[in-house]
Amino acid sequence: MLSVIIPAYNEEPVIETAYRTISGILTDACIEHEIIFVDDGSKDKTFETISRLAEICPNLRGVHFSRNFGKEAAISAGLAAAEGDCVVVIDCDLQHPPEKIVEMYRLWEEGYEIVEGVKSSRGEEGKMHGFAARAFYSIISSMVGFDMSNASDFKLLDRKVVDILNSIPERKGFFRAISFWVGYRKTSVEFDVCERTAGESKWSTWGLIKYAASNISAYSAAPMQIVTVLGFVMLFIACVIGVWALVDKLGGRALEGMTTVIFITVFIGSILMISLGIIGYYVARIYEEIKGRPKYIVSATCRSKKKENA
Repeated sequence: MLSVIIPAYNEEPVIETAYRTISGILTDACIEHEIIFVDDGSKDKTFETISRLAEICPNLRGVHFSRNFGKEAAISAGLAAAEGDCVVVIDCDLQHPPEKIVEMYRLWEEGYEIVEGVKSSRGEEGKMHGFAARAFYSIISSMVGFDMSNASDFKLLDRKVVDILNSIPERKGFFRAISFWVGYRKTSVEFDVCERTAGESKWSTWGLIKYAASNISAYSAAPMQIVTVLGFVMLFIACVIGVWALVDKLGGRALEGMTTVIFITVFIGSILMISLGIIGYYVARIYEEIKGRPKYIVSATCRSKKKENA
């Protein structure tokens, strides 16, 4: 059986369309399946819509969070709830083409354990957003050691991979990277990003910045090395200024200017504050992990009666 995990946040207008489209494609392909919607604490009637569909549609399950915990938590909850022999994660807005699920499933039948959905185009997006996305994936690719420039959450995982991911205690994971990290036999399927069927993106610019910072810190300590680099930069500048001051002193000239003193003081202060900020961010991440709080809290679930009686 194939489990389809669909994270949803304020996606009331597209829930029914997503279910009927995906279920119809899989039914036509004769693929036994279940569809799991994970409502990430939506403020609209997303979960009410899921519950209503569960009463009249087969093979549908719903998980509702007590509040918004984020997409990564929603994916984790879906993986924990999935009962299938393989699992697909797909966006609720259908920007990931559902027909590609069949192609992924056939590749899984051939023995592949991870089938990556790789973007052949990014669809319609602003120039700044596109530049920021490329910069982020360039940084994260260099840190994790594999190319993630066109990576997405759209992928199929074998049951053994799902079990491994469920066993990882990390609370602030990055699904796109950690599914690369686990290894196993991989292949990929290219797709074009489609237009949203309804609604608008829930990602703000600030939200994307926080998401990027969180994921970079989760997979690399490289930003911590910036502190060391800045320290050597300041040492070099201090040596240059020291030699300059010594030469002027020996030559009978005084080192001029309060401007230089003020500039150096401000520069050093800025470096120290940036360094403390980087260190503080990692300390905060450690603090979040050692508290041991759950990744998410489930406040309600629903399930198709036809599935319960099966």
